Amino acid sequence: MAQSENRVYTIPLRLRRIENLHIVLWLFKDISWCLLWKELGIAMFLPTLVAAVYMAWNTKVNPADFHHNLAVVCWITANGYWMITEFFGFDETPVLSWIEGKHFALIPFLLGIGILARYYLYEKTGKIKKPQISVWGEAEKGV
Repeated sequence: MAQSENRVYTIPLRLRRIENLHIVLWLFKDISWCLLWKELGIAMFLPTLVAAVYMAWNTKVNPADFHHNLAVVCWITANGYWMITEFFGFDETPVLSWIEGKHFALIPFLLGIGILARYYLYEKTGKIKKPQISVWGEAEKGV
């Protein structure tokens, strides 16, 4: 096995707690959407999005985590917008020709795909110079 495959990856406990809370918030948001509980669904959308943004911001030292967490921010944005269109009945409202209200959720969905495509096509292939930091805390230790 290559030496890089034996490296131990850790994240700060505070970030792990936010990540776990984020999952709970997201589940409550989606359960509320499924059961058409508008108030709870909308109330859960903002903290779910804020937790995702917090995680993305705090993982910017690690390109893989940063790009994936940024894609999650896009996903939650699209998902929340779509939920709101259904709650307020404009999900199937024609906007232009075949475009309905819910189709605007494609913008953040596609942005998320673009972020991951950039990561896998450029950063992962080495076409973009990557920082040498790959494990949490190495920057502070000067490794």
